[in-house]
Amino acid sequence: MAENLYIPKEVSKEEVYKSLYPQLKALIADESDQIANMANIASALKEALGFFWVGFYRVVGERLVLGPFQGPIACTSIAFGRGVCGSTWKEAKTIIVPDVDKFPGHIACSSLSRSEIVVPIKQNNTVVAVLDVDSDQLDSFNEIDSYWLEKICALF
Repeated sequence: MAENLYIPKEVSKEEVYKSLYPQLKALIADESDQIANMANIASALKEALGFFWVGFYRVVGERLVLGPFQGPIACTSIAFGRGVCGSTWKEAKTIIVPDVDKFPGHIACSSLSRSEIVVPIKQNNTVVAVLDVDSDQLDSFNEIDSYWLEKICALF
């Protein structure tokens, strides 16, 4: 696959995801290194959808450890059940937070983050990583994001 993405302009968020998904699938199809795949997916999502922050946290022992990301610097380690990422790990399900200030125990890596979606990545029904996406706007994420980001995470 070429190192360029085709990102349609002036279309709905769902149309961007529909265009992006097969490109991501092709991009990582022949690469076995998951860190490389996470790096390209984080970059593509940020570029295509203009999110404030996109990145991965990998389960390493009893913590989530920062993996590839795009955006401002981030928290490097998160405990099981803490914040949105740790809660997603614990519950093994996608969590959408319309207003991070209203999420009990939210970990503020950046004061500019206003809403968030975190999607678990599972192997053999065990969470091995999470995809964390932040927006600098309130209520940026919905079922469209959940559907497509879960589908993208299933590529792992």
